[in-house]
Amino acid sequence: MQLENYIEGKFIPPFHGNYLENLNPAENIVIAQIPESTAEDVELAVKSATNAQPIWSTTPLNERIDWLRKIAAALDLRKSEIAMLESIDTGKPVKLAERVDANRSVSNFTFFADHAENLAELRFEMADATNYVIRKPVGTVGLITPWNLPLYLLTWKIAPALVMGNTIVAKPSELTPLTANLLCEVLDSINFPKGVINIVHGLGSIVGQAIVEHPKISAISFTGGTATGKIVAATAAPMFKKLSLELGGKNATIILDDADLSIAAQGAARAAFTNSGQVCLCGSRILVADAIYDEFVEKLVSEVSNMTVGNPQLTDTDIGSVISQEHMNKILSYIDLAANEHGRILTGGKQLSLPKPNADGAFIAPTLIDRIPIDSRCATEEIFGPVATIHRFSSDEEAIDMANLTQYGLAGSVWTSDTERGKAVAEQVESGILWVNTWLHRDLRTPFGGVKNSGVGREGGDWSLNFFSELTNICVKDD
Repeated sequence: MQLENYIEGKFIPPFHGNYLENLNPAENIVIAQIPESTAEDVELAVKSATNAQPIWSTTPLNERIDWLRKIAAALDLRKSEIAMLESIDTGKPVKLAERVDANRSVSNFTFFADHAENLAELRFEMADATNYVIRKPVGTVGLITPWNLPLYLLTWKIAPALVMGNTIVAKPSELTPLTANLLCEVLDSINFPKGVINIVHGLGSIVGQAIVEHPKISAISFTGGTATGKIVAATAAPMFKKLSLELGGKNATIILDDADLSIAAQGAARAAFTNSGQVCLCGSRILVADAIYDEFVEKLVSEVSNMTVGNPQLTDTDIGSVISQEHMNKILSYIDLAANEHGRILTGGKQLSLPKPNADGAFIAPTLIDRIPIDSRCATEEIFGPVATIHRFSSDEEAIDMANLTQYGLAGSVWTSDTERGKAVAEQVESGILWVNTWLHRDLRTPFGGVKNSGVGREGGDWSLNFFSELTNICVKDD
């Protein structure tokens, strides 16, 4: 398969004619060639987007909402294909891609269509005047998305940007381009207005940087690693672009001494190892009360040991590969580091050799490690793989201190039979998102984002619509 950029409603080759190899990480084979685009390709995309901006921004809101629903309907017809492509491209189990990636890629459009349709008028009365707050498009926006949830996160940004009247230049990850290409095929099939959405493939250091630097791109929404986010911020801030950064996490799963241990063990295992731990919300630090430590750990090890690691295309597979050989080696180096930090590997801890066609894939057994200090590198640095560390605490206050002992502040969960106690603990954890007795239970109206090195800004509901808008207040004096 050879992919092309999607600019001005057409599939076009890269300006210099160069391509990159795209691998299936579960088999370590080449599955596609994608454009190795450059600043020249970004320039073409920006021209396309800025030319389309006057017409799209003045298209009535109800018509833009209709277009979101048309995209959702066309994507819905291809959900099984979306799941298969995501599985091939990322190495995640196809059943996970069906349940999460394919469904959310569709519902992102339907949610923002419904949300925009039901927006309340922002009106503030004074004794002698009325203030009207209106939303205007920002202009042309740049969207840069990661490899772990490729179409899910791309559509999470595209939908609110579109409905607010912006045109788009987007760069999907060069590691997982297939479903972005499918989205372009969908746009083509429904005769979506040309130039409104432009997709440019290529390396982040070249294409992503060109998008961030371009003077005609007025806002940047970036989801990815914290190190790259710092580069994006350093480039965009002096240009006074609107900026949203959804970055890394090192999230705590807190098991209080009154938790239902069976339910908590299931929740902690899911939080740690969904998508091979390659979700920024994953709970990779499991904090357990002393009184129930041994019993809980026994249940957790049993849960994790019973997970099936295997061919992502098989429906009984719980955990697939990680994203690449390079990433696998990075994760294995952290496991080696934990051993050097006197950690005890309770389960996993090694690369797996699977039968063909996955014999050369990037598979790691889900790994639990205890007996390492809470301030050790493995317990504070984002590994972003199927590795979780376990730590004891003796009081709620100590658990809170341990949870906050990290540069990140994205998410976390608290498990307890006393929901008021759980809420009180959650309120003291320095994170943007906390769950009590659940994990990754999302209401798309609520704010999504982190504190500290986990990002800047919030996405979801009104927060997304406000980011992709310029809010203008019009004060009308009474007669």
